[in-house]
Amino acid sequence: MRSITRVAVAAVLLATTIGCGGGASGAAAQPAKDPLGKAVVDSKGNTVSVAAANKFKSGLDAMTQHDKAGNWSDATCSATAELFVDAAEEQGDKSFAEATYNAGLAWQRCKKDGEAKKYFQEALKQNPKFHPARVQVALYTFAESGERDMDTAIREMRQAAVVDAQYKNVEALVHLALLYMKRGNEVADNDGPNDFQRAKRYIQSALAVDDGFMPAFNQLAIYYLETAKKKAGRKTGRRVATNVAKEKKVDTQALELAALVCSQAVRKNPNYAPIFNTAGMIQVELGNLNNAVQAFNTARKLDPTFFEAQMNFAAVNLQFRGFQQADEAYRAALRMRPNDYEARLGLALAIRGQIDDANFDKMVAAASSELEAAKKIAPDRAETYYNEAILTQEYKAKSGGKGAESHLQAAKQLFGQFIQKAGASPEFSEAVKRSKERMQEIEQIIAFNRQTEAERKASEADIKQKQAEQEAAQEAE
Repeated sequence: MRSITRVAVAAVLLATTIGCGGGASGAAAQPAKDPLGKAVVDSKGNTVSVAAANKFKSGLDAMTQHDKAGNWSDATCSATAELFVDAAEEQGDKSFAEATYNAGLAWQRCKKDGEAKKYFQEALKQNPKFHPARVQVALYTFAESGERDMDTAIREMRQAAVVDAQYKNVEALVHLALLYMKRGNEVADNDGPNDFQRAKRYIQSALAVDDGFMPAFNQLAIYYLETAKKKAGRKTGRRVATNVAKEKKVDTQALELAALVCSQAVRKNPNYAPIFNTAGMIQVELGNLNNAVQAFNTARKLDPTFFEAQMNFAAVNLQFRGFQQADEAYRAALRMRPNDYEARLGLALAIRGQIDDANFDKMVAAASSELEAAKKIAPDRAETYYNEAILTQEYKAKSGGKGAESHLQAAKQLFGQFIQKAGASPEFSEAVKRSKERMQEIEQIIAFNRQTEAERKASEADIKQKQAEQEAAQEAE
């Protein structure tokens, strides 16, 4: 009763907000004191009025309060953003990019990306060298391209990190490294021989500026992990296989180096969820699934909104039949992303693993419902059809009754659909072979059942005939 799924053991890779497991990716911007400490000046060197500075401080206080309380809502985002807008307006003709930028951050806290991007763009318009805003605009633009326009994203991020910030914006440096790793080309330039080496350079630059910047530690660990996979001829980036045992093994020494970076990071900050998620991925590669589960569980406890940690915890539990734990984590993930295909498919498998005689009808229906939801989300994904065929053959057909043959026929049809959708994809080759075997098995079962049913009916008819003959003989006497 083997299933297939491409539920990911996932890294935290680039999105509109990166690697934080919730919350916004940008740090609040603050104006600075002038060299004599007598006045507050903005990023363009303009003196900020006392009234504008006071309103700006009110915005920062509100943002800090809501961050600590975790009570961001549309109302609090709007009110906090308005404090920064008021500060910018109070400054009058002289633009106040820091205030405008922070208004965007406030909206970003509530995932109001349209509003957030509008303020980031305005801040960049007010000061074209205001690199925090350029970072955010670059991330949004990259996400809107479907994460395809790598070259533009790298060019904009490099402008922010290297040219405008002069290597002082650690977030920009880490984002730039992420983009290089995601692109992964082998073309040499002035920054290095290939994208992976360029990524390493900028991660190290970020740590040189701030050796306590946890996203840089996390990305350095991922760098070593992905480099090890690359050397082994494995695909880098977000993984699509849950069974690492079948993958080509990577260099253990490189993995241990990645694990060492994680342990150093944890000593600096034991409350940073993404580093535990990364540690879990490393343990999966090392084959230490118990340690991986513990690491993923720590990550999701530190940040229950950390989607990747919930998915990874569920996926690894699913591998060694921890169906209830997987069920709970997939449901947590779906509360964040109801239309995530992998989470729907994973939940269907977790539910199926819990079917027993006491809950048979309820759980079969629930698993079937999740598979239908997955099919609606991604109609062309082959895995759904295979797992629906397994559920139909192994459970619906074996429930007995007059509908058994129709369920078997449905399962055979589903296996056929899976084979068609899987095509010549190497990752599905074994499942295609098993599907063909199961289709033959179903034909044999149907033929046997029909023969048995025919024999049963013939036997019953023979018995009735003999009974009738006996009754007729008795009446003749």
